[in-house]
Order: sequence, then structure tokens, then C-alpha cells
Amino acid sequence: MTGLHAEWTKLRTSPGTMWLLLAVVVTTVAVSVLAVADCGCVDQIKVSLTGVQLGQAAVAILAVLSVGGEYGTGMVRVSLAAIPRRAALLAAKAAVVTGVVSVTAIVAVLASLAAAQLVVSGDLLTDSVLRPAAGSVLYLVLIGLLSLGVATAVRNSAAAIGIVLGLLYVLPIVALAFRDEDWQRHLQQVGPMSAGLAIQATVGLDDLPIGPWAGLGVLAAWAAGALLTGGALLAVRDA
Repeated sequence: MTGLHAEWTKLRTSPGTMWLLLAVVVTTVAVSVLAVADCGCVDQIKVSLTGVQLGQAAVAILAVLSVGGEYGTGMVRVSLAAIPRRAALLAAKAAVVTGVVSVTAIVAVLASLAAAQLVVSGDLLTDSVLRPAAGSVLYLVLIGLLSLGVATAVRNSAAAIGIVLGLLYVLPIVALAFRDEDWQRHLQQVGPMSAGLAIQATVGLDDLPIGPWAGLGVLAAWAAGALLTGGALLAVRDA
């Protein structure tokens, strides 16, 4: 409990935290509304959650700074002195990031759907919205954990942000560069963003490169791998 309270206090009092959380909500809602207002598409629920693709950048930066900032200032030595068990320190950071991102993601997703409902014809808030909405919240949480793991591994905020944003935004572009459709499909199946966002689809599921929950599972594997790698390096390296 001491570790959780300490990590929550550090994150809460960090000057950029509230701005980043606000950015998650504002960008997610704004992009979603703009996308659905200019769309004559079939899958309006998915388009209503388009803003998650931009909001995730703020989530990634927040999670990276929760650990990368400490390495930049040397504060990590104080944290390790207070919590000598390094696995417990990383677990506390992960728990706090999960809690903060979960609450923010719920607000952002519900606000996006509610705002989109005002500009489209028909009812978006049906039973079919549950999986995309809940899945989008889980998606953002997993992006936060992936970013936390990467930051713990590389110990540099700028490098960690570059790696995470590259995985999220550059990898899908690389996939499209392949002319071979099989290679495109395989890369979309393993990419953290392209696979994870399959959870938002409500129509044409048989045509997706990967199923909704399987895609979210791929992102979960990325997050787990990053946290395990970061935790292993944290345990063997000097602060």
C-alpha cells in the first residue's frame, strides 16, 4: 500500500499529468465526432471511437513519463531506496497507471459515443456497442502498460516515446508498403495497434485480419512482454 500511495502521489503531483489526461479525453472525443460527422460508413460505432487512435498517444506519453521522468531527474534512486524490491516498485507503477488510464479511458469513450450520437442518425447506444466500448478502454490501458514496460527497459523518456509511437503508427504504414497481401495481413495481425483496434469492429468481422478479442490478446502479449523485459532489466541493472 505504501508503494501504491507513493506512486499515486508522484503521478498526481507531476505538472504534466492533468494536461495529458485532459488531452486523452479531448482528442479522443474531438476526433471521434469529426470522423463520424463526415462518414457515410456502415460501422458507425467503430468510427465513433476513431479518436482512440490519437488519444493513445497521450496515454503512451503519460505512462512513459511515470518512469522515464524519474530516470531523467535521478529520483529513481529515492524510489528504489523506499521500495528496495524492484518488482514491487514496477507493479505499483503499473497499478497506478492502470487505475488512472482506466478512469480517463472510460470518460473518453463514453463521451465520444454520447457526442457522436448527437451528430448521427440512428441509435449508437445499442447492445452491440458494449464490446467496442469496453474493448477500447482495455486497449488504452494496455497501451499504457506497454509504454510503461518500454520506458522501464530503455530508461529514457524520448527514446521510449519514439519506440512506442513507432510501434503504434509506423508499423501499420510499413505493413501497407508490402504488395503481398499475405504479408500485409500477417503484419496487421501482429501489430499492437492494428490488432488491438479490431476490438472496435462491429460489422464485417469475418473479413478482419484478426478477430476482435484475439487482436486485443495480441496487444496484451505486447504489453506483458514489455513489462517482463522492463522488469528483468530493472532487476539486474544499477539505478
